[in-house]
Amino acid sequence: MSYPKRTAALASAAALAGSAVLLSAPAAHADVVDVNYRCQTPIGVKSAVSPIDIKGVKSGGGYRITMSWQKGVSSSPVELGKGAMTSSASIRLGGADSGTLPVSGPANADAIPANTPIKISDLTGTYTPKKTGKVTFTPGTLIIKALGTTTTCTPTNSPKPGLTLDVTAAGGSSSTSSGGQLPQTGPEDNAIALGTLGGTVLLTGAAGTLWLTRRGQPSRR
Repeated sequence: MSYPKRTAALASAAALAGSAVLLSAPAAHADVVDVNYRCQTPIGVKSAVSPIDIKGVKSGGGYRITMSWQKGVSSSPVELGKGAMTSSASIRLGGADSGTLPVSGPANADAIPANTPIKISDLTGTYTPKKTGKVTFTPGTLIIKALGTTTTCTPTNSPKPGLTLDVTAAGGSSSTSSGGQLPQTGPEDNAIALGTLGGTVLLTGAAGTLWLTRRGQPSRR
């Protein structure tokens, strides 16, 4: 293959590779949202406000979703010893999907003093996309179980979604692939040149101008 043709082929392959990497960048948006909880406890109704963070990490064919509380909610009139309390919650799905995602976590690792805000441990669950598109995750009901009692905390302020993911259902083409190696289309020096071009595409965008300089190219007579 002549040098001009090989140059054009390398530039075209690099542009395609760069475009694929740009398109495969994870599409996610997360916000810490304030949730006003109305908690029905064994000793009456209590209210609490806590900022909640929802995060999603790709895991196999789905996502590991983690729900974190930045402030305590509710309280107990008696001390809750180590391991005396467990928590679970639901996350409402919206956008391209619907329904709820259950999340749960371990029992309290330390004793919780009486009449102090109960710090909820991080709750996790696995979300497997059923439909392709943007899916929102909004804090839902929180359940606290301790000493044979159940406290139900319900959001009263219609919180906005804490996380939005651009997902692909099983069987579809992935929009969050991890990329991959650039194709090798010739000798080792060509592969290196292609890798350099791929980096240029990432920096300047798929529509940017590509330049290929080959040292040692014989001059034309």
